[in-house]
Amino acid sequence: MDMGRNETSVIVFILQGISAQPEMQVIFFVLFLGIYIMTLTWNLGLVILIRSDPQLHSPMYFFLRFLSFLIDICYSSSITPRMLSDFFLEEKIISFLACAAQYFFAAWMALTECCLLAIMAYDRYVAIYSPLRYSTIMHLPICVKLVAGAYIAGCLGSLVQTTAGFHLHFCGPNIINHFFCDIPQIIALSCSNPFINQIMMFLVALCIGLFSFLFIIMSYVYITVTILKMPSAKGRAKAFNTCASHLTAVTLFFGTSFCVYLHPNTGHSQHLDKLLSIFYTILIPVLNPLIYSLRNKEIKDALKRLMKKGNFPNNYASSCLCYN
Repeated sequence: MDMGRNETSVIVFILQGISAQPEMQVIFFVLFLGIYIMTLTWNLGLVILIRSDPQLHSPMYFFLRFLSFLIDICYSSSITPRMLSDFFLEEKIISFLACAAQYFFAAWMALTECCLLAIMAYDRYVAIYSPLRYSTIMHLPICVKLVAGAYIAGCLGSLVQTTAGFHLHFCGPNIINHFFCDIPQIIALSCSNPFINQIMMFLVALCIGLFSFLFIIMSYVYITVTILKMPSAKGRAKAFNTCASHLTAVTLFFGTSFCVYLHPNTGHSQHLDKLLSIFYTILIPVLNPLIYSLRNKEIKDALKRLMKKGNFPNNYASSCLCYN
């Protein structure tokens, strides 16, 4: 069929999935279904706990609540349900528009997570560098604006990347060697020169992803300097402990993301790409609530208080965000 330059002859893509071995499909399905259920349960549980316990109504937990719900749950849900349904299909067919939509939502959540992690680093910096002015600086309206800005920046960045990636000319083949629609594999199938489109996507990644990472690094440099100046060893240990969970989450997220997107896309790296993609799209969302809970005394204490009550509070409307 004769198509114009700005049109595409490909109307569907075929995902190869995680494994082509039929005997492994049931095992992978059960494994990833269990992980997905734990992701929903743990993150929703953390959101409800933070929302219902007045002692967790602080900026740090305000940001964590959005990270758990709108990032970990939504990010995982943009990929995992489709992947689970594909395990029992011989041909994992996805339409062109569905593929673009899946990438848009996944990229939106990922870019927003970059911004939120940077905001959380700034929150820790203010809490440690200027504790007396913390409640004045990190008050509710500012926190709401920061979260809204993160989502707007992530949405705009994802829109640019999706438009640039899926505006290319596709004339076949249409087989994506992945378990979801990721932009490096999409660009590899293009029949047109993707240079300008790649530049646009690179600039978005540079402005949001790399800037967020460098901002986090700079924040922790100032945090470390401030902590080392503290006279009390107990105070230094407590300050480091408040940052440990966030720093672990940052290392896992940015470490795996950089490994996937900053190395050459070769045939030898495709299996590694799948493994790393499984880690940051499926495993990190289920690990984040554990990372932020296991070493967090306030979360543990809140959970104990909730267990003593025997059930969740019925009236959430009576619980408001009051910053100390």
